[in-house]
Amino acid sequence: MIDLIVIGAGLSGLTAALAAAEAGLRVKVVSKGLNALHWSAATLDLLGYVPPRATPIREPWATLPRLSLDHPYQVAGAERTAAAIQRFVGWTTAAGLPYVGGTVEGENFMLPSPVGAMRPVYLAPQGQRGGDLSSEQPLLIAGFDGARDFYPHLLAEHLVKQGRMARAVVLPTSLITQRSDANTVQLAAELDKAENHNRLGAALKAAVKPGERIGLPAILGLNDHARVVATLAKAAGAPVFEIPTLPPSVPGLRLTAALRRLLDAHNVRVEVGMEVIGFHAENGVIRWVETSTSARPLKHAAAGFVLATGGVLGGGFQSDHHGRFWETIFNLPLNVPQDRSQWFRPLFMDPDGQPVFSGGVTVNSQFQPLDGRGGVLYSNLWAAGGLLAGADPLQEHSREGISLITGAAAGDLAAAALRTAATATQTAMASELAPK
Repeated sequence: MIDLIVIGAGLSGLTAALAAAEAGLRVKVVSKGLNALHWSAATLDLLGYVPPRATPIREPWATLPRLSLDHPYQVAGAERTAAAIQRFVGWTTAAGLPYVGGTVEGENFMLPSPVGAMRPVYLAPQGQRGGDLSSEQPLLIAGFDGARDFYPHLLAEHLVKQGRMARAVVLPTSLITQRSDANTVQLAAELDKAENHNRLGAALKAAVKPGERIGLPAILGLNDHARVVATLAKAAGAPVFEIPTLPPSVPGLRLTAALRRLLDAHNVRVEVGMEVIGFHAENGVIRWVETSTSARPLKHAAAGFVLATGGVLGGGFQSDHHGRFWETIFNLPLNVPQDRSQWFRPLFMDPDGQPVFSGGVTVNSQFQPLDGRGGVLYSNLWAAGGLLAGADPLQEHSREGISLITGAAAGDLAAAALRTAATATQTAMASELAPK
């Protein structure tokens, strides 16, 4: 029998599964589809802003205690937050995709966005670290004439407007592939091939000026990223780093693959294409969930469940034109304005954000969903990630941080509770079987 079923294969779900598996549980992940990492820069954004957005936060650890008490970071606590980040660094390093911070430990640093805006980041893949905009080293932004999702001249122009020395160059895509319609994922796969390194390296060496560092779209290898970065930097004679592109996200694919490798090592099955369409509970305990597949519905029984389906953008919530708002699987109560007119503010880019994005499931300190009176709904259900109430990850630049920290917490807490329950059951059975 499976000990724990995690519903959702995003960062929070994969993290919860990995934490529980490390604690010795038999874990399975079921998910309707692919995760949001495929569309993200795959950096770890802990806390970049506090609405209303003004200046980016330099020291996130000093700001975390000032967040509202229902914020997921406050629910997790400083100790769990720090431990989860440390574990993430260990996990990604072990998987061959190390994440690193800025020049000052514990502080955010600034990386360029796909359009050249400065974005505060807490940890980034090592291949993006060279783009730290606190450095005065000039930048050469190198793009490719066939790439539809990376605009080097626009990016360089925006960096110059923000006081950075930057220029752009466009290289022929034929240096990497003969395909005229290649996207970033296909270009990254081509750069896994050693025969494509020499041509690109020579072109970069010819384009770069002394003292410059080279920013490239995030295509530097799909499965052999570290070697591609090192090879191109040596060939160009200059530091090389990646800049995230518009989706799909190669760094997100790499991070997903890295976490999947770790889960495989712990015998965790990840089953994508399984939408949870029902469940059965008795006396406040969930017994099984039912999934819809291409063949037939399947029932999955487990001792515990972690819900990590995402929020309004991830499909974890649904709404209708009558003003109803509901969690899609267990129909958990949601902390959102009941009046539809209060879901959004008039300005799309309101500095305070949109209320609908900070709504979600309210949990206790054990990350168990609560009913409207503060009671635990199901004793063997835990929740994590974007479906939690109390934060606006888009405004805060905290999406990945919340997913990681709450996912690790939910996995750890589920493992501890299920082990305690199993021990109590074994003790009771032994007592019954003992001679009277």
